[in-house]
Amino acid sequence: MGSDNTDGRPREENQPDRPRDGDDDAVRTVALEEVDQRIVDLLSWILDTETRAKIYVFLLANPASTAEEVATGTGLYPSTVREALAELHDEERVTREKRVNDGAGNNPYAYTAIQPSDLVGGVVDQVQRELNTIFTLDSILERPSDGGSDLEPVTITVDDTDPTESTESTDHIDSTETRDEPDTSTETDGVGSSTPNRPESDTDDATDSSVAGDTDQRTDDE
Repeated sequence: MGSDNTDGRPREENQPDRPRDGDDDAVRTVALEEVDQRIVDLLSWILDTETRAKIYVFLLANPASTAEEVATGTGLYPSTVREALAELHDEERVTREKRVNDGAGNNPYAYTAIQPSDLVGGVVDQVQRELNTIFTLDSILERPSDGGSDLEPVTITVDDTDPTESTESTDHIDSTETRDEPDTSTETDGVGSSTPNRPESDTDDATDSSVAGDTDQRTDDE
């Protein structure tokens, strides 16, 4: 009784059926069911999305499958599967060939995933390029840790004064000062007089002529 369960059945009956030797299809099915989620996550990182990872895993277990068969096996939409398969084929991560049907109609493509070693080998180059880019940025952004040379920040002063306005303002001030200066070209004869001085020679001639005229007039009267 020690080997039986509480329901009375032997313990061996509760164990899952193990595949027989040589049964390749059963081995593939069990291997697919036992794929760890961490491997799926890793494939999702390599293949960019979880959808593509599921398709890749399905094709590893079921090579030469059509898009409809992949959609049925993964539970994904057929349109999503066809689009993902086209991208994976362009990236050379799956291969395809026409499946020849006996009946009439179009021959669909049958897809097969490349080996995981080839998949990882192609990703190594991509990872190496990304790491080189990161290291290059680190070397460019690296700064000396001694702190011996402290650089002051650069200060930029912007003067929004128009040079033309500054020149016109200066000319206006100069012309105003010129108008305010007194006129010194004339002299006043007396207080409140602004009559310019006449030449002395003209004044003397006029005086002499007046005196001579008065003398002649007095002579005639006598």
